[in-house]
Amino acid sequence: MTDHIRWGILGAAGFARKTMAPAITEARRSALVALATRDAAKAAPFAAIAPGLAVHDSYDALLADPAIDAVYIPLPNALHVDWSIRAAEAGKAVLCEKPIALQASDFDRLIETRDRTGRLIAEAWMPAHHPQWAKVRDLIADGALGRLHTVTGVFTYGLADPSNIRLSPDLAGGALRDVGVYPIGAFRFATGLEPEIQWADAIREGGVDTSAWVQARAGEVRFSFHVSMRTTRYQAMVFAGDAGRLTVTAPFNAGQYGQADLVLVRDGQPTLTYSFPEARQYALQVEAVAATLLDGAPFPYPLEAARGTQAAIDAVFDRLEA
Repeated sequence: MTDHIRWGILGAAGFARKTMAPAITEARRSALVALATRDAAKAAPFAAIAPGLAVHDSYDALLADPAIDAVYIPLPNALHVDWSIRAAEAGKAVLCEKPIALQASDFDRLIETRDRTGRLIAEAWMPAHHPQWAKVRDLIADGALGRLHTVTGVFTYGLADPSNIRLSPDLAGGALRDVGVYPIGAFRFATGLEPEIQWADAIREGGVDTSAWVQARAGEVRFSFHVSMRTTRYQAMVFAGDAGRLTVTAPFNAGQYGQADLVLVRDGQPTLTYSFPEARQYALQVEAVAATLLDGAPFPYPLEAARGTQAAIDAVFDRLEA
């Protein structure tokens, strides 16, 4: 391995083109060197971002390329586990788009492969790399909110394209799998608590959940969230305790949705705002992979952490099907 990480991308997905390919080229000690796609027209925007890009006509051909150290996998959800395993067995580090698995038991295969091959396999849950979430965790742990009482979250957007893979049951679409990982993951990351699902409801269309409402608890803390692909674009997380309330204004797509601000309100005290205008979480996520591979640093969001969030999503589906 050189002094930087050479990346390949499996497939020319729109999110990879718009977000992750630029993030790889922006990140320190990383370079985008290869793409797997049979469509030359889809490869062209990637080549414009990364001159000299090698274009392979199959995923297997990219995995066989010795000039690649790590792969980013933006394939449909149903393909994540198998291609993550194949990539690791081909000697590549893996950053796979969320959700990396469709059920918690799938993580057993991923963890076994990671440990057996010695290759990093990680879910691309980018909030773990944004400094605002480290600050949220610290504020809660330091008692800024007093005793934590209630946590609420929302992640909604409008999906107009009926052909979008997020609406495909065969490809494991649905709002919970697409964006449910965010409020659940944020609750777990910030509090260190594991939510027990109490109630869930959903609207289904064509075999996938397009909106869901969930209530949970972790000891004395109540947690509720709403996700939807059928309403207006909105994101927020609010942590309320007996001494203060903390609002995360752009919790998930910080920078794209809005500036990352934390607003802390406490009775009788001035409102405090912590702002993170420069943090670019996708590039930081790529840099975290480089730090793991080049420096031996622990990855901030290991498979074990992602497994806990998937277990909570499994429990939501169990409630919906009960």
